[in-house]
Amino acid sequence: MPAVFLKDRSLLFVSGAEAQSFLQNLITTDIAALGADEARPGALLTPQGKILFDFMIWQDGEGYTIETDAGQRDGLLKRLTMYKLRAAVTLVPSTEEGVTASWGEDDEGARDSQGVRGSQGARGSQGARDSRFAKAGVTLTRRAGRHGDGAEALYDALRISHGIVTSGSDFALQDAFPHDVLMDFNGGLSFRKGCYVGQEVVSRMQHRGTARRRVVTVSAATDLPGTGTEITAAGKPVGTLGSVDGGNGLAIVRIDRAGAAMAAGTPLLAGDTPVSLVLPAWSGLVFPASADEASA
Repeated sequence: MPAVFLKDRSLLFVSGAEAQSFLQNLITTDIAALGADEARPGALLTPQGKILFDFMIWQDGEGYTIETDAGQRDGLLKRLTMYKLRAAVTLVPSTEEGVTASWGEDDEGARDSQGVRGSQGARGSQGARDSRFAKAGVTLTRRAGRHGDGAEALYDALRISHGIVTSGSDFALQDAFPHDVLMDFNGGLSFRKGCYVGQEVVSRMQHRGTARRRVVTVSAATDLPGTGTEITAAGKPVGTLGSVDGGNGLAIVRIDRAGAAMAAGTPLLAGDTPVSLVLPAWSGLVFPASADEASA
């Protein structure tokens, strides 16, 4: 059972009588629908609907733990504090740094034998199942602190193979919409819970079907070039390469352009390297073969 310590992750704890309503009215995740042992992705958006901060969130006793990149934690705390006003909410940065991701049948058995998460009274002591990996058929648990010494490359290889992106490596904050990173499929984006910051824009994208940029897995017969390499078809840009693991990687691409190129037999290149693109099976998405199909 791999157990990988992700040292560049940080935690916030949100508690108080109004913690649920406070978060429900701000972030993309439907907090009211969050399972007792489930970690879902989420984002705090700009008013224009782009991702300002991204994170994982799970229930933790009487409150919620938010896991985010260490470089985002202080900025997210400041922004949440700005929205807090007189709400009965307490925002506390955790002194414990890092998160352990573990997966496999042994992890599932250990969790079942220990019972419901949080029963030992420690925040996040049992962790929570990551809904993004669950969509891909993988049981992966996230828990605060260091509980393993597996190489971080193992975790990166797993998420790359299943089309699960991370900000910084795969997309820039304030440059991507939730649809671009498949939050409309991975449990991180709600269209039913009512208003939150940026909700009007993402709701319009959903109902009009205007999302064209999507996450794909990228493969090549040789090692891929580095993160940030442009992917092209007939010299025209299609997208940009994100995380790379040898001959496998992730990218966010214009699926209408990529689909048209594949339908026409036009080679796709990452730099000078021929590549193949596949939409994650768990998303249910397919490449449109023409502009008319893309707008259908």
